[in-house]
Amino acid sequence: MSTPSLQAMICGGALVMLRLSGLFVFAPIFSSPAIAPRIKAGFVFAVTLLIAPGIASTAGALTEITVGAVVSELAVGLVFGLSLTMLSEMVLFASSLLGMQFSFSLVNLIDPVSKVETPVLGQLFGWVSTLVLLAAGLHRTLLLAVIRSFEVVPVGTFVLSAKTGMAIAHMASGIFLAGVQLAAPVIAAALTVEISVSLVSKLSPQLPAMILSIPLKTMVSYVVLIGSLAVWPWFIERHFDRLLTDAGRLVAQR
Repeated sequence: MSTPSLQAMICGGALVMLRLSGLFVFAPIFSSPAIAPRIKAGFVFAVTLLIAPGIASTAGALTEITVGAVVSELAVGLVFGLSLTMLSEMVLFASSLLGMQFSFSLVNLIDPVSKVETPVLGQLFGWVSTLVLLAAGLHRTLLLAVIRSFEVVPVGTFVLSAKTGMAIAHMASGIFLAGVQLAAPVIAAALTVEISVSLVSKLSPQLPAMILSIPLKTMVSYVVLIGSLAVWPWFIERHFDRLLTDAGRLVAQR
């Protein structure tokens, strides 16, 4: 192998590594603080060694390390990472809504992994979403999508525009709607209990409505939550696929 080809391969590999590193900063599972930084670095380096030779020879790929090429690869990783991290934020928002129905709105815990204060249900639902992603193999799907993005957008050719930023902001606005949809069964059940207790208290003023409503609402909410967990894998997988498709579309657009 000649010296120029070796230099182009090394430069191309460095740019490939920059694009892959975006997953380990923002994307679900890959960005988990539970994974040691040296393991993340070793995984990125191993994947780069496997795919860099073929990517460096792709038509239109830039094999020189310039400021524009570095920013381009960081932008691609940023688009994929930010788009997929909205899934975690959706689950966290749903847990905040459910915490109010379970009377846990003031109960927060320090996550021993991320060292961040989160709702008591946020950690549980975060583990559930992580298990769903791992069981469905969606972490492999995400990695494959990023690797295939090198065919659509060669190394160093992506340009982050204002239109892309507006699209990501629009995707972020969907977190609230998706979180409400995820928590809707429990919210509806808790609201039904509160209305029923209020009507009964009007018919019988001697009934201690305030004392009965909180434990009754909590028990009903638990029952409905357990029943609705059967829908969570389908819901999470559908939104993951949608976010990944939108991220790929943003990267592919010119």
